[in-house]
Amino acid sequence: MSSGADLANFEAVRFVRDLARKENSPALAQLAQRMAAAIRSGSNSGDPFAKVKGLIKGMIEKLLGDAQADASEHAFCTKEMAETEAKKAEKEATVEKLTTAIDAANARSAKLKEQIAELQKSLAALARSQAEADKIRAEEKAAFDTNSAEMKKGVKGVQLALKVLNDYYAKGDKAHASADGAGSGIIGLLEVVESDFTKGLAEMEATESSAAAAYEQLSKENSIEKATKDQDVKYKVKESKEQDKTSSETAADRSTVQEELDAVNQYYASLKGRCVAKAESYSERKARREAEILSRLTNGQTPSCVESQCRRT
Repeated sequence: MSSGADLANFEAVRFVRDLARKENSPALAQLAQRMAAAIRSGSNSGDPFAKVKGLIKGMIEKLLGDAQADASEHAFCTKEMAETEAKKAEKEATVEKLTTAIDAANARSAKLKEQIAELQKSLAALARSQAEADKIRAEEKAAFDTNSAEMKKGVKGVQLALKVLNDYYAKGDKAHASADGAGSGIIGLLEVVESDFTKGLAEMEATESSAAAAYEQLSKENSIEKATKDQDVKYKVKESKEQDKTSSETAADRSTVQEELDAVNQYYASLKGRCVAKAESYSERKARREAEILSRLTNGQTPSCVESQCRRT
């Protein structure tokens, strides 16, 4: 260094280099290199500080532009993150709501199918019971028809025998006088038999009438129960199919919303990578840039002062 001007040049470059190391700023380090190159190239001509001032001014303008870009980026990130998070929450709520609706429809359908199975089981048991009642009634009716016919024949036979005997002993023929005692005994016996047969036939008919009435009542109740349960099965099958359809359609809607949510999540992840996943926050970058700008402004003044001192020297 052969003059005060050279010393001032060295101090200016050293100041920027020290600041670059302090701020860990590649931009400042690059500026120091350009300043050194400008001073070396301009050492034999005119005022080298004019170019240095230009370099500092250019750097300040670049930093101001970067700061503006950062502010715009920050505004973009704030707006997009808020809107995306709101949309993400909305889609998640919709998916949850549709999932609840699907679960409810599936549960209702499963319950209906369980009830249908129970009704069909009951209807099958009712059909078996009615078939058994039909069989018993048929057997009872066949037995009554056979037994009552035989009983009626017996009654008629006894009645005919009584008529013959009564007619016979009613004649005034003395030849029958000796047999009146025996005839009376036989007639009395036949009358007892007729009475027993008639009574037995009446009991048989009463039993048949009672059995037929009970069968008719049971068949009527079974018919009503069957019609009621058949209708219940019909309605439950219809509702179960509607629930299955609702579940299927809702599942399709959920699939569409899920695809939209996946797209939102993908965009949200890219936003976080752009706006959040950075080592340095916007406020930190802003403070750092303001410090750099202030430093450059200060640096821009220092060479002038040194230069003026050198000129005065």
